[in-house]
Amino acid sequence: MTAIANVLSIAGSDPSGGAGVQADLKSFAALGCYGMAAIAALTAQNTRGVSGVHLPDAAFVATQIDAIFDDIRVDAVKIGMLGSGAIVEAVAASLARHGARNIVLDPVLVATSGDSLGAPDVIETMRRSLMPLAALVTPNIPEAMRFTGHGAPRDLDDLAAMAQAMIAQGARAVLVKGGHMEGAEASDLLFDASGRHVFTQPRIATTNTHGTGCTLSSAIAAELAKGAALPDAVARAKAYLTQALRSASQLDVGHGHGPVNHLWPLFSAR
Repeated sequence: MTAIANVLSIAGSDPSGGAGVQADLKSFAALGCYGMAAIAALTAQNTRGVSGVHLPDAAFVATQIDAIFDDIRVDAVKIGMLGSGAIVEAVAASLARHGARNIVLDPVLVATSGDSLGAPDVIETMRRSLMPLAALVTPNIPEAMRFTGHGAPRDLDDLAAMAQAMIAQGARAVLVKGGHMEGAEASDLLFDASGRHVFTQPRIATTNTHGTGCTLSSAIAAELAKGAALPDAVARAKAYLTQALRSASQLDVGHGHGPVNHLWPLFSAR
């Protein structure tokens, strides 16, 4: 019997359950992986917005990561919200020390509600110390604009230019998520060593968009942990997220941007 893959989330906690480590753990489980989490931030938030953020000591974040790697085989790592440059540095140093593989970096800077989730030094520190370790970086358009200085993209060529600019900054592969663009379809663009890959899905009419970025990146990490090649991992994760959006109407959670239905494979089997 093949052992179940182990996936570690290093991210912020969302007490409403739609994003952050809570979304990651649900996604890992839905895709057949054993999930673990090192908490890099505590947030007070719900579907309407973020009302508070508390950052733990950077050394303690690293201690959590060390405790996992000292005892458990880690097949992939998903990184989400890291609220300060010091935490970014501590996470990068710990992952490098343990030779972590299949790292998916979701550079969370702003919540779906528009609330800022990162200090000003996060981008530069992430660019310098963490991006080179990652197998994939998954910015949305506003995040890619902040990393690259590019203007708002109009088409896939603009998304490709953003991805290539981030690779020039040290990333090994970049998936620019195109959900902020308009149109009946939503396209994400992956640029890696094999070239350019476009993933297009019909746009789902729903207000349940809380945690979509966390969910996609954690699903990619889960698929990499199970042995998928990067383009295949992205395609499978996109299909999983699309169904999670389609079935989000089964949920009745909050009065703002509700969560996606992370556990749709379980609920659909009932």
